[in-house]
Amino acid sequence: MIKNKSLEIPFISGLEAMDFQTLEKTMDEKAAKFNIDCVNWPEEYPYRPFAGGMIARSESHICVMYCVRGQDLRAKALEDQGKVWEDSCCEMFISHPTDGTYYNFELNCIGTLLVAKRTGRHDPSNLSPEQMSRIKRFTSLPRKEYDVEGEVFSWTSGLCIPMDLIGIDSENLPRSVRANFFKCADGTPHIHFLSWNPIGTPSPDFHRPEFFGELFF
Repeated sequence: MIKNKSLEIPFISGLEAMDFQTLEKTMDEKAAKFNIDCVNWPEEYPYRPFAGGMIARSESHICVMYCVRGQDLRAKALEDQGKVWEDSCCEMFISHPTDGTYYNFELNCIGTLLVAKRTGRHDPSNLSPEQMSRIKRFTSLPRKEYDVEGEVFSWTSGLCIPMDLIGIDSENLPRSVRANFFKCADGTPHIHFLSWNPIGTPSPDFHRPEFFGELFF
């Protein structure tokens, strides 16, 4: 029986208006911290880079930052809604508070983003370019193509997501929403599939809301 993890999301005013340096310092001091360290399929995919995160909310946005250190650096997806999961990538899947769907936010190390609303793996409804433009992104790496094997790299990336974009009324917050965080890099030599909350499936599958943890407001 898998015991679901939970996090309390702290309030920090004005996160979405901060520059990268200020946001990183503020989040380091005040945000909730989590580790993306569950190796759910150790026999096939044992590699575990360091991957941690921070999460907080402002009056109108949820902000997530990822800190990664591990082998290989891949960034081939340069356009949004591309195959970012094949790159050095961190992800957040978060449930809509009322309608039974969830959103997958998949962010590679240079800030390329894939976002869709779903009921499962095979029915994505991709966000429009106008909706994507409302999401503020951060990355410590220059925005260019990478494909380096074997060396160790450290990088930080993050998102500030408008709550109304994912069905959350900031004036009437739900008590909680379900979510999970992931680290993957399907196109690298050191393939891995890490999660924050454990996943109890026989093979890698992040699109399993029954294994989401809980985020409290």
